[in-house]
Amino acid sequence: MSDALLVGATGMVGGAVIANADALQLTILARRETAGLLPQHKLLVAPPAQWGELVAAERPAIFISCLGTTIRQAGSRAAFRAVDHDLVLAAARAAKKGSARQAIVVSSVGASAKAGNFYLRTKGETEDGLRALGFERLDILRPGLLTGERQGPARVGEGIAMLAAPLTNALLHGSLRRYRSIPGETVARAIVALAGRSDSGVQIHENDAIRALAD
Repeated sequence: MSDALLVGATGMVGGAVIANADALQLTILARRETAGLLPQHKLLVAPPAQWGELVAAERPAIFISCLGTTIRQAGSRAAFRAVDHDLVLAAARAAKKGSARQAIVVSSVGASAKAGNFYLRTKGETEDGLRALGFERLDILRPGLLTGERQGPARVGEGIAMLAAPLTNALLHGSLRRYRSIPGETVARAIVALAGRSDSGVQIHENDAIRALAD
């Protein structure tokens, strides 16, 4: 049994989780080769269609998902949902079948199954699906705009938003602080800090809580 299994390793947050997970016996499941692994890490490379079987076979105590794309990058709403909803839940379901106690999943600020926005509604429906799986402990992280170096094709809209982030953050106070941007590295450190927490229940972590966990 591995301590933790990570999907979404090739993204900004997933890559930072790998770099910070020196205290975890971590299995990384990815669609392609992943750099930056530590000696105690294990890499499994397979197409998503095989992920469920592999996750269940690994029987991780902790399931970590940093999977996430955009509608533009995926090419359509259906392709986006296939990753951010279907693939996340399929992998999580397999982890639960393999007796995982805890799931830690990166979602988005504003996620709600009742949201009018398709992106946020999909994220919210994914969260609801995760709750229904019945993990002993479920940690859902809802960061604002992620800042930092991202692998893969540039996301033009996000690049512009990152440039404007310092000004935008300064305008967001009180309950709006949760919409501030946050470094992907900070989110990753929070994930590592949450891994193995002994208390149970569903925990929602937004920007301020994420930053506190990462310190």
